[in-house]
Amino acid sequence: MIQIVVAAKNVPAGVALANEDVMLTQWPATVPLPGSFTKLEDVVGRPIMYPLGRGEPVMARDLAIPGSGIGLSVKIPEGMRATSVRSNEVVGVAGFLFPGSHVDVLGTFRPREGVKEPITETLLQNVEVLTAGERIEPDPSGKPQHVNVVTLLLSPEDSQKLLMASSQAAIQFVLRNGADQSQEKVKPTSLDELIATAKPPAPAPKRSRRTGTVRREPRPSAPSVYVVEVIQGQTRKDQEFPAVTSEEGGGKKQ
Repeated sequence: MIQIVVAAKNVPAGVALANEDVMLTQWPATVPLPGSFTKLEDVVGRPIMYPLGRGEPVMARDLAIPGSGIGLSVKIPEGMRATSVRSNEVVGVAGFLFPGSHVDVLGTFRPREGVKEPITETLLQNVEVLTAGERIEPDPSGKPQHVNVVTLLLSPEDSQKLLMASSQAAIQFVLRNGADQSQEKVKPTSLDELIATAKPPAPAPKRSRRTGTVRREPRPSAPSVYVVEVIQGQTRKDQEFPAVTSEEGGGKKQ
């Protein structure tokens, strides 16, 4: 048997391990555990990135880099940033945004100079949620929680995009499957695309290249027979009426 370092009690993520948080326990030497520790002084004072249960071995992968700080900062990889935005029941996907969730960030931009209608555009894809409110770990029971602030893990460039969008547009999160790593090419949606009754603009008259005169499309000819539905009590029938043609000024009108 050998001795390895384990958690002496339940320890939440983001805290620095103290002497009372860890202890030594017996472990079979024939079952090696790569990444474990055999001395308490090797782990005391090191912050942990993930929660530990009582009796769980302390592994090197659970510990943050020395000097990385405590709290949320230990969960931020090098080169990344934690960026917070305000949330509500709609933006927060009805309370089902938990730490570790992955979302797409959409922005709806209001009309501005040169743009007639608002548009909705996918700004960021496959973004990890670091915290929901003040929690950095998901609720064990999975109950929805309405929070006012959501913190996302972003690159410095994406942090700038999100902060600019939050000041210029209405932000919405779209929850996605955590195993879905795809990056889709999504075309922005304008209000005109949602209005089925919107009529296309009338085509402009064509101008002749030779004479410079405007050519207008010929009008469709009027039908020679009109069909009218005649209703008499509970009886309905179609009746045909010939078109009446009159001659005025050398022309024919119907």
